Formats: sequence, C-alpha cells, structure tokens
Amino acid sequence: MSELDWQKSSFSGDDANCVEVRVGVGLVELRESDNGDVILHTNPAAFADLLGTIKSGGLDHHA
Repeated sequence: MSELDWQKSSFSGDDANCVEVRVGVGLVELRESDNGDVILHTNPAAFADLLGTIKSGGLDHHA
C-alpha cells in the first residue's frame, strides 16, 4: 500500500491532526496524521464493529 492510499476522516476538516485509514485485502490500518509511524492493524469485521459502536454512542462515556 502506498502513502496515497491513506484517507483522512471526514470529521477532521482542515485540522492537520486527524485519524487516517487505509484498507487492503483483509486488512484495515489506522493512524493519527501527526504520528504516522504508529499504525494500528485490524481486520474489516473488527473495524466495522468499532465503527458501529462509535456511531451508536457506545463509547461516549469515554469522552
């Protein structure tokens, strides 16, 4: 995967500090734009579960 594959979160606006994601075959990677050397790796099913939990407010108590 190349650097061009990273996508910035649509909620980040013009802020340089944002969450970025890229998707490969059977792999999803996440990083913060200001610390691009640290990359979290997961699978599409786990990432979908995370997004569902976030969208449902399941992590709001951590904010």
